[in-house]
Formats: sequence, structure tokens, C-alpha cells
Amino acid sequence: MEPVEYRPPQKRRTRRCVVLTIAAVLLVIIILGVTLGVTLNRNSEPFKKTFIDRCKKFEGYDCGKIWTAFQQAYVGKDPCKVPMEAYNPLIDAAPFTPACNRMMFWSKTKDVVHDFTGKNDCFVTVEDTLLGSVLDGLTWCGKEGSNETFTSDCPGWMDCDNNTVRSFWNRVSAAFADSACGDVTAMLNGSIDTPFSPGSIFGSIEVKKFSSPRIKSLNVVLITQEKKESNCLSASLKDLQKVLDGGIKYNCKEVSEAQIQRCSSSPETTCGSCW
Repeated sequence: MEPVEYRPPQKRRTRRCVVLTIAAVLLVIIILGVTLGVTLNRNSEPFKKTFIDRCKKFEGYDCGKIWTAFQQAYVGKDPCKVPMEAYNPLIDAAPFTPACNRMMFWSKTKDVVHDFTGKNDCFVTVEDTLLGSVLDGLTWCGKEGSNETFTSDCPGWMDCDNNTVRSFWNRVSAAFADSACGDVTAMLNGSIDTPFSPGSIFGSIEVKKFSSPRIKSLNVVLITQEKKESNCLSASLKDLQKVLDGGIKYNCKEVSEAQIQRCSSSPETTCGSCW
């Protein structure tokens, strides 16, 4: 009969402590994983609610279908590898309705433009449309291997060319410009040296979509302040005329920001008389 092995109590206690420590670490990892998953779900829910609530302000659309088409563009993908074309199904789900003679484009004048269009019903910007409205001011992206929508830790506008948000605005702006017809208006910033920038969305995408005879004229409203850096004869606006379809009539008028604000505050003033 072999003698029974004797284990000192200290060794047994040490082994027990090691086992308990490992179990505790595994439990913490599981809890953190579950908590993170719940947190991500909670973070995406307010975003979806905002999207749907904004969408419901537009009658005649299936907002659930539009949300699904939207998510298909970026969920589960590298947030820097979402091309413009990924949003094609979204455009198909909520196509733009032409608003001839009322479409307003802008570059570096967003606040002025939306203060103006928000107080009258003369013009429509891309942010006034369903797709522009539901995502205006929001940030979102997906991650590889995840079916969630993230609203933080997403690449910034300049971090990569095909990031989720930038590609969306490029695609929706192209579709908006494709639907433009008649006389179109563009508010540009006369307080900078280059009111027309070839690298802006207006210069790189929207203007290139303007074609005659669908579009008759482009009316540039150059917004100026007391200290103006540009006028209608500036070199950058001559560059705009060079890239504009030759069949489209070009007009430019310098209008002070104060005058635009006065028009915004006077409902009885007709839009045409603002400039």
C-alpha cells in the first residue's frame, strides 16, 4: 500500500486562490462584454429614433424601409471604405422630387442659407429634403464584424476620402443636383478669397451635374459683410463660369448678409426682391 501523499494546507490554499482569481477575471470579462454590447445597442437606439422621427415629418414614405436601405450602406464595413455608390439603394428608396426654379445650393454659407430658407418657402436646399433632413448634423459609422450603428469613434470628414458621412453627403448632393431644373440659385461666401472652390461639394460634385437644357440659369448670390474679400469679378468665380455648362446662363449679384437677414425677418417681402 502506497503511502498517502501529504499536501501542506498552504499549497492547497494557493491553488484554490489561483482558481478563484481566474474565475473572477473571466466573470469580469463576460460582464464587460455584455455591458459593452448593451451600451452599443443603447447608443444606436437614439440615433435610429432621431432618423425615424425626422423621416416621419415627410408624408408618403416608408421610413422603416428607408432606414434599412440606409444601414445596408455601412453596417459591418470599414468606416473608411464606404464609397458613394454604397448609398445608391438609399437614394432609390427616397428619390428626390424636382423643385424647378426653387433649388438652392451653397458653399461656406450654411448658417445664412438655412436661416433664410427656414423663414420662407421660396427655396429648397438639400438639407430640406427627406434624406438631407434626417441626417443633418449627425455622425455615424459601422465597424467590421459588427451589425451595430456607432455614433462615436467614427472617422472625421478629412480622415479618409470614403468615410461613412462624407460619402453620404457626396452621394446625396449629387442626386440633389441631378434633380435640379429651371433656374437654380447658389449662395456663396464673399468674405473669403475663393467663394468658388473646386474642392468643395458644390465645386467638385454639384456644378458638374448641372446640364442644359434641364437647367436654364445659375444665379450666384455672393453674400458679403462689411469687410468683403471677393466680388462678382473675382478669379474663383471666373473659374466657376469656365466649368459651367455653356448652355446655362450665368448671373452674379453681391448681397450683404444684413440684407438677407432683413428679408428673412420680413415675411411680406417676396424672395425675388431680396436680391
